[in-house]
Amino acid sequence: MIALLQRVRHANVVVEGVTIGAIQTGLMVLVCAERNDTEKDAEQLLTKLLSYRVFADDAGKMNRSVTDVQGGLLLVPQFTLAADTQSGTRPSFTPAAPPELGKQLFDHFVAQARNKHTLVETGQFGADMQVSLTNDGPVTFWLQTKSKIEK
Repeated sequence: MIALLQRVRHANVVVEGVTIGAIQTGLMVLVCAERNDTEKDAEQLLTKLLSYRVFADDAGKMNRSVTDVQGGLLLVPQFTLAADTQSGTRPSFTPAAPPELGKQLFDHFVAQARNKHTLVETGQFGADMQVSLTNDGPVTFWLQTKSKIEK
């Protein structure tokens, strides 16, 4: 699975003119399931995400996680992160999980996040979403887990 996380001052997701998810200080995370990913991959990625130290401590060093600072999580499904862009001028989405599996793994990721973290908001799987954010830093990181089948 893939997570593109951005440290934000605030972020929100709008679908059909309605804000469906919004956070203040925290992480806006684009989440993508790849073929052969499992719930175990989702759980490993979430564990890393919740403990990833991207917030400053009192000395200004990135030593605090979103859990440490009690920040919000805005989880947004985005299958395009799995695009194969190696050849041509049109991306291939073959590496992405099929929609049914992608939705299942995103829903599992969200459910696990809500069990482990206080403030979790989401986008909507399969919807045309407008995502707005103010990246703080800017700070952006790519996290990825691979299933054992692909290793």
